[in-house]
Amino acid sequence: MKAALIQLNSSDDPEENLAVTCDYVDQAAAHGAQFILTPEVTNCVSASRTRQQEVLCHEADDPTLAGLRARARKHGIWLLIGSLALKTNDADGRFANRSFLIDPMGEITARYDKIHMFDVQVSDSETYRESAGYRPGKKAVLADTGFGKIGMTVCFDVRFPYLYRALAQAGADILTIPSAFSPVTGEAHWEVLLRARAIETGSYVLAPAQTGSHNATRGKARQTYGHSLAVAPWGEVIADGGTDPGVIYVDLDLGKVAQARQRIPSLQKAPQFDGP
Repeated sequence: MKAALIQLNSSDDPEENLAVTCDYVDQAAAHGAQFILTPEVTNCVSASRTRQQEVLCHEADDPTLAGLRARARKHGIWLLIGSLALKTNDADGRFANRSFLIDPMGEITARYDKIHMFDVQVSDSETYRESAGYRPGKKAVLADTGFGKIGMTVCFDVRFPYLYRALAQAGADILTIPSAFSPVTGEAHWEVLLRARAIETGSYVLAPAQTGSHNATRGKARQTYGHSLAVAPWGEVIADGGTDPGVIYVDLDLGKVAQARQRIPSLQKAPQFDGP
């Protein structure tokens, strides 16, 4: 089947971002894509908690979710909304960073809340504390589409290989890693991490990404790395989105998943070790 990875330069205006994303979904569907993926925080890229409080919604009221569900239904396609920043009812007021898998009828098949928060100091001038604004998820999610099983993850999860091993052992053929990666860590680690996750599990890795300098009404403008990637089960990069917003296409042959796992059966259970 043909998949399409949408690369966005989302601003902190969800209405504006929805219009752009819908145009790309229409374009991808017109090119025959049956599985379309968007990046992390498709609806709003913002470093300002004040701005997020102004424009974000709860899941039931979110216009981006409603609009993209309607697009999936219109085109009869599977759609992975890489993630949406959403309000929650948490007492501390933190948001959710939630990925959605939408079926061809526009129904929500699966939800996944990002488990691993991006709490890092990339350099002397670049520090992130995602957990200050977002609360982490608590469980891994495997979704069955009929054309294959999808292990849903988000961005910083990519640095935790045990999650991908568990998803693959549970039957995942495709691992989704929608992202808004920092340019510094992107240059150093993005491709090698994605290829490693594919090689270790014998899975397709589909990683749509945010890119460029993101317009900000309030607070500091964020920068992201781009380079949406599709990686085959043997570890080769089969599509790279570069640094401009747009759509890249890839043909998925899930028979290659079985072939890779047969050639190198690395998903066998780990040996038990005696204690000291």
